Amino acid sequence: MRKAAVIGAGVMGAAIAAQLANAGIPSLLFDLESKAEEGRERLKRTKPSPLYDPAFIGRIETCDWEREYERLAECDWVIEAVTERLNVKMGVWARIDAVWRPGMVVSSATSGLSIDEIVSSCGEELRKHAMVTHFFYPPRYRKLLEVVPGKETDRQAFEATALFCRDRLGRGVVEAKDTPNFIANRIGTYALLAALQAREKYSLTIDEAEALTGPLIGRPKSATFGMLDSVGLDTFLQACRNVRENVPDPLEAAAFSNPALIERMAERGWLGAKSGGFFREDDSASGEDRLRVLDPEAMAYVPRSKPVSRTLEAARRAGGETAGKLRVLLEAADRDRLGAFVRDVIDDTLCYAAEKLGEIADTPIEIDRAMRWGLDWEAGPFELWDALGVAETAARLEERGRAVPAPVAAMLGKGTASFYVKKAGSQFYYSQGYYKYVEEKPGEISLSAQRDRGRTILSEDGADLIDLGDDVACLEFRSSNNELGPGALAAVRRAAEEVERNWRGLVLANEGRNFCVGADLMLLLMEAENGEWEEIDLMVRELQESVRTLRRLPRPVVAAPHGKTLGGGAEICLSADRTLYAAETYFGLVETGAGLIPAGGGCLASAVLAKERADEAGLDDATRPLMQLFESIALAKVSESGCDVKRLGYWRGGDTVVLRDETRIYEAKSAVLELERRGCAVPERDRRVAVGGRETAAVLKTAVSTMRRGGYISEHDARIAGKLADVLTGGSVPAGLEVSEQRLLDLEREAFLSLCGEPLTQARMRHWLATGKPLRN
Repeated sequence: MRKAAVIGAGVMGAAIAAQLANAGIPSLLFDLESKAEEGRERLKRTKPSPLYDPAFIGRIETCDWEREYERLAECDWVIEAVTERLNVKMGVWARIDAVWRPGMVVSSATSGLSIDEIVSSCGEELRKHAMVTHFFYPPRYRKLLEVVPGKETDRQAFEATALFCRDRLGRGVVEAKDTPNFIANRIGTYALLAALQAREKYSLTIDEAEALTGPLIGRPKSATFGMLDSVGLDTFLQACRNVRENVPDPLEAAAFSNPALIERMAERGWLGAKSGGFFREDDSASGEDRLRVLDPEAMAYVPRSKPVSRTLEAARRAGGETAGKLRVLLEAADRDRLGAFVRDVIDDTLCYAAEKLGEIADTPIEIDRAMRWGLDWEAGPFELWDALGVAETAARLEERGRAVPAPVAAMLGKGTASFYVKKAGSQFYYSQGYYKYVEEKPGEISLSAQRDRGRTILSEDGADLIDLGDDVACLEFRSSNNELGPGALAAVRRAAEEVERNWRGLVLANEGRNFCVGADLMLLLMEAENGEWEEIDLMVRELQESVRTLRRLPRPVVAAPHGKTLGGGAEICLSADRTLYAAETYFGLVETGAGLIPAGGGCLASAVLAKERADEAGLDDATRPLMQLFESIALAKVSESGCDVKRLGYWRGGDTVVLRDETRIYEAKSAVLELERRGCAVPERDRRVAVGGRETAAVLKTAVSTMRRGGYISEHDARIAGKLADVLTGGSVPAGLEVSEQRLLDLEREAFLSLCGEPLTQARMRHWLATGKPLRN
């Protein structure tokens, strides 16, 4: 598909065009002339950005629907994304039908309408090439794409489109059936209704219900009522109506009746975040007191209150995964209304998902993926059945007088007690009476599967070295946020030794939420508050030595970061021969936000980068490229995507972005093998670096002074930036002098240690640990 068209430049349509642009696919964005341009311009203002790089907006061309619709014929894929009204969609499709040409795929971005009804008046050939491609908003950040064939859709066209969406757009593609609201919205809407009903039944406050239906039970932070405010109550009511009016079972239709509370709110115009929903900000208050919550009985907004409950606290303290916390709540259900609330919400949702198996999707894995990828559930409903125990959950239902869903009863009747099993590192799912193999797709490598197959080479506290095949190893950080603690750093050094002796190369990657958030800031703060300067000096030396060990490794090293890649995590990547960034990589040397400077070789790497850029551009000195890096470090800038790393100055020749995260580790392994075949040069063990010296330091400090006088930075910011300038330029030496890398590392470490002793820096560290945000004191 070389070119696409998106019809409808509203919030969703424009965002779909942006995701096409992210994948390098030019598109025509159709609407009424002014609305098309408005939709395109909105993409530039939207935060977080729907574009990986602002320059990608140039891949979107706006078109007037009335005058230029015939230009649809230029496109290989046409996506209709107009309002969710059947008659409006049918009118648009009639015009598409008039210009359709062989080979053109046409899809609707509807969130729940039937594709067969939408195309009912179209010609036979168009119906064969018609389907639903339901993106979740915002498409850049929501992985799920539900692809739905109609009863006449050509299977080859459907599968080719699904494959394209997976491989080129990087989507998590799930095949759904042409039923109301498809998969994620069908079960997600039901789950919200279950929570609304149980809240009223057990007289919970909104704050209590919110605390119980968020991360505690494996749901996103928006929980129930934050989710409703975000989606919009009008959109929620529309989703309810779509199911209610289009399912044959009157009992199911009744389950999707409008909740009385939602109707009362809609009557008052309280429709969510923009107009006041379950939460509203009080402009007369300040700080945390600004946010008010709805009291459903009084229909008035009151100050928020933190729920206090022994059951709630016991669940929060429960160790292990979410299932353990859920068991605490379920065990309390007979004696505690909060536990009873959770029991009803979980049981209702699990039963409904099981009842819909075969109706909305053929397999449990499709439903589970839809809920994880579309609504950010930690586990899908069938994964949760397994985690809580299928037999135990069925027994609990029977004890409560509830029927066990037919698919579950049939499975248990065959002596099978789980929807998923693992054998020799491969996964199987239960479907229609027997287990089916979860196919491993070409170009994908799962570290957890490799580990299950016994391919762990060595293991340290916080990191493993995994065999990827073809004599390539992968160093995988495995702590909660993949911090660089003593265990992880020891693993880096051990891995380097092992790879040098026995392997062709090394990949640096993992499958955690983040690649690496840097050093253990809590430990560092404790040592600083206790004045343990020798311990801090040792910590920094170990970090520097670990990073330098990777740089000196006479084997190809390829980093494949994703998510947050900050501080020491970024320094680890800059030590590699090449970096393959996931599209969603948030990369930066952010130490100044904690009152420090990079001290794991980040300043050294930046000085080297600046000199290389100057040489490539034929510049007399490296001041200009160094200024870009200096600003990025001094202001603790973080990239907004993998592509955005270029803007900060950390991008190197050979670096690239991987759009589909499942292929990231495979691509990194392939890069290692490519570098080896090309004869990767053995790194200089003790390289020397030409630095900017006093003259360049003066230029950098002048910029700092200007910002300080303008009130853009604090006095402490200026002090940190001054130390950073001295380190990046090699200290008090002449311009152009070649210094050893050890000198730059020593300067890093000395500046870092001196800043650790500053009370303002320690305040920044405490603030960062408490809030996750920098303090500009």
